[in-house]
Amino acid sequence: MNSMSTHFVPSRRMGIYEPIHQMAMWGDFKDSNCDDTSPPLILEIEGKLDNQSEETSHGTVGPSSKYDQESSRRPDKVQRRLAQNREAARKSRLRKKAYVQQLENSKIKLLQLEQELDRARQQGLYAGGGLDTSQLGYSETINPAITAFEMEYGHWVEEQNIKISDLRNALQSNVGDMELSVFVERGLRHYTDLFTMKATAAKADVFYLMSGMWKTSAERFFFWIGGFRPSELLKVLLPHLEPISEQQRFEICNLRQNCQQAEDALSQGMEKLHNIVAEAIGAGRLGEGNYLPQISAAIEKLEALVRFVGQADHLRQETLQQISRILETRQAARGLLALGEYLQRLRALSSLWSSRPVEPT
Repeated sequence: MNSMSTHFVPSRRMGIYEPIHQMAMWGDFKDSNCDDTSPPLILEIEGKLDNQSEETSHGTVGPSSKYDQESSRRPDKVQRRLAQNREAARKSRLRKKAYVQQLENSKIKLLQLEQELDRARQQGLYAGGGLDTSQLGYSETINPAITAFEMEYGHWVEEQNIKISDLRNALQSNVGDMELSVFVERGLRHYTDLFTMKATAAKADVFYLMSGMWKTSAERFFFWIGGFRPSELLKVLLPHLEPISEQQRFEICNLRQNCQQAEDALSQGMEKLHNIVAEAIGAGRLGEGNYLPQISAAIEKLEALVRFVGQADHLRQETLQQISRILETRQAARGLLALGEYLQRLRALSSLWSSRPVEPT
């Protein structure tokens, strides 16, 4: 079985080593807790519901009274589900409308503040302690791409909460694996949408994305290169996947070990990039006042930061895909539910922490 390998490829222009990782079929690395004599990993999930779908398509022959009772109950169940979906969609539309209105109001306030600062500069009343960017021919403005990302991410969180609720109801109602697999695929695609959004935002303002200001404070506490650390997430989710077979445990063990190695490689690359950017900014004499050449050189070096964020998100996405292949459908659904609730708890922690009563000193 192929393994995930992480290499550093030297960049002639940058003078740094950029981590390039490939994640295909995991398993060459052995964990100390795993048996070396175990069979190779098989990460493919085969279909388990052909018989069930065949019975559904062909139907079964039984007493007419039983068939009438089942047929009378099914429309009621369908109607209840449709009503629940309509109500959830209505509430989602209301939340979206309120959120968009809030963002628009915030944008208007920011624009008004920027105009007031511009008027203060013109009147000579603004005495900032830092760099007066107006003298350099540019000023800091609101990035439309980042504003759009904040709105899209707010919608993403709302949809995520709805998907978590739907997934929980599906597991509690004990639906079939075929229907449950639809929820799993939707959940995975939802995370893929997030990574696509982040890639666009990173190109617009990678510093903003790396700062985690679009996340809550508790989520930023666990931040790693623009998101969660995959190996830590596997550690959190593993207890919620039980019961699992020894083979599945072995494969998850190898998956986490490979994630840690890829994370270490990316972290080392980030540390190297920090040093290079610091050297570029500090080049030449300090105190001369003309440092635009150093800033321009640092900006060129920071192009690699966008690639680091993309590689970290690729590692996160591949980890979700691989764990879904290791697990069976119902296990994968429980894993996605546990992941969603874990992120919800972090957001709740931030809210409760910020609103906690603080005793005066």
